[in-house]
Amino acid sequence: MTVEPTEPASPAPSDFIRDIVAQHVAEKRYPKIVTRFPPEPNGYLHLGHAKAICIDFGIARENGGHCNLRMDDTNPAKEEVEYVESIIADVKWLIAGWADHCLGFKPRGATPAAGVVNGQPDFHLPPAPVGTPDAQVEPFFASHYFDQLHGYAVRLIELGKAYVCDLSPEETETYRGAPDRPGRNSPFRDRSVAENLDLFARMKAGEFPDGARSLRAKIDMAAPNMWLRDPLLYRIRHTPHHQTGDKWCIYPLYDYAHCLSDYLEGVSHSLCSLEFTDHRPLYDWVLESLLLPRPLPRQYEFSKLIPTYMVVSKRKLIHLINQGIVQDWDDPRMPTISGNRRRGVPASAIRKFAIGAGVTKFKSVTEIEVFEHAIRDELNTLAVRRLAVLDPIKLVLTNLAPGETLECAAVNNPQDEHPTTRPVQLAREVFIERDDFAEVPPPKYFRLKPGGEVRLKYACIIKCDEVIKDPAGRITEIRCTADLSTRAGGPNVDRKVKGTIHWVSASAGIDAEVRLYDRLFSVPEPDADGQFLKNVNPRSLEVVRAKLEPSLATAKTGEHFQFERLGYFVVDAKDSAPGRLVFNRTISLKDTWAKAPGTK
Repeated sequence: MTVEPTEPASPAPSDFIRDIVAQHVAEKRYPKIVTRFPPEPNGYLHLGHAKAICIDFGIARENGGHCNLRMDDTNPAKEEVEYVESIIADVKWLIAGWADHCLGFKPRGATPAAGVVNGQPDFHLPPAPVGTPDAQVEPFFASHYFDQLHGYAVRLIELGKAYVCDLSPEETETYRGAPDRPGRNSPFRDRSVAENLDLFARMKAGEFPDGARSLRAKIDMAAPNMWLRDPLLYRIRHTPHHQTGDKWCIYPLYDYAHCLSDYLEGVSHSLCSLEFTDHRPLYDWVLESLLLPRPLPRQYEFSKLIPTYMVVSKRKLIHLINQGIVQDWDDPRMPTISGNRRRGVPASAIRKFAIGAGVTKFKSVTEIEVFEHAIRDELNTLAVRRLAVLDPIKLVLTNLAPGETLECAAVNNPQDEHPTTRPVQLAREVFIERDDFAEVPPPKYFRLKPGGEVRLKYACIIKCDEVIKDPAGRITEIRCTADLSTRAGGPNVDRKVKGTIHWVSASAGIDAEVRLYDRLFSVPEPDADGQFLKNVNPRSLEVVRAKLEPSLATAKTGEHFQFERLGYFVVDAKDSAPGRLVFNRTISLKDTWAKAPGTK
């Protein structure tokens, strides 16, 4: 397996969030810089999450802190253990060798003490020690704080800052008003503390059906910021939870649970996307209303990473799966981290793309060409070179005897400081690419043609003497003469021809399925009009039967290869098996979309 080297420390990027953190470090405002990456486990992570991961872990890495991986799992109706496991695997893979030493885990099975002591949290969970075996640690879960969150909710009721409301979800929305007009107070807003405590306890006990009652913050129904108009803190939902089972039938809302989870974990800087800018006053209100000891975490927002030629909405990605357009979340055409990993994209390329997008406060899209350049740039160094023919046509070297072979030396990776070679056997019969021969060549065609000469890479110059066709007129065989005096390293090695083509021995070559993946969508903004399915690229996947050099028979999952003149490939981690090799194309050597943007 190709192992990416541990990356040396590099100069930290400069942006407004890092400037804020640097100021706080200088002021010694927090005992330690602690960030968190808190996805909801309702789908797989995608490239947009990669930017958040790189920011959260990057800032912890640069300041000697740590970043907690936390599942914000407060909505059991949409969350699954499969998603939890995929998130853990993706994060570990993406930060391995870069910031894995900053990954905050808690000891497996550790349960924080319940309740609130004098209005203060009675625990702060540190990350597991560096090097702690995975079997002994686990990520953080908001659901593990349900007892504490419930205790804080009771405290808000006691302080007169929360009440139980009987309005239906539809009525609640009507009472909220609109951005251009104030809302109206709920008729249940002035319930006594005692009545609210009783009703909230009965909600917790499961006495009421879903939607019958909710717990709301008591703030200001005329606030210009809609999120401050008595937002919901708890809702009734008789749904088992993947972590807590049937223990709870009331669940906290994200805006309530998120800020308190940050506080309980000792998070200093809560970093999120711009869509949560309007939520920040509520984040602060919850923490400040509970009179918690300082320092409190603070929220800062940055723009999302939105690549062209992609959709990253989980709802839309699920639709692609359900419609059979892609196989699953890890389909190599998906923008998910697992899909990119299966396709053979190095973690270092994803990080380079995400970090290069920058940290700003304005919305923008990032050209997919930037990502593709990062992939090619990384793989050019990582990938070993091999010979493969995707659309084979037989070529016979008539001046070699049947069974005769000539050993040639092929370079493994010319990018290495001290390149090594491997032996490849030139035989009488070899395969070349069908489009490397043209019976009637177009202008400036430098590959093989009748009477023309090309060099077989690493071997010798050949001349086309004859073309054999079947009764239907399809070319079945090309007969050539090999000029053995032009073998690489031979006396006439300096003889020049304009074309060089690759080849695979017909007798020694092995068969494999090769999946040629391309962009899933054919236009830069596939969902601009809300009709993203009509913009699916019909040629996003082509499957071919290829001939490969025999050394690829032992290729392992995770190894990166450049099939010379064709592109970068990787063994498929899901479908490949001994005796049935499947390779995925990570990316072509050149941008095949450059001449006609938006079309294939």
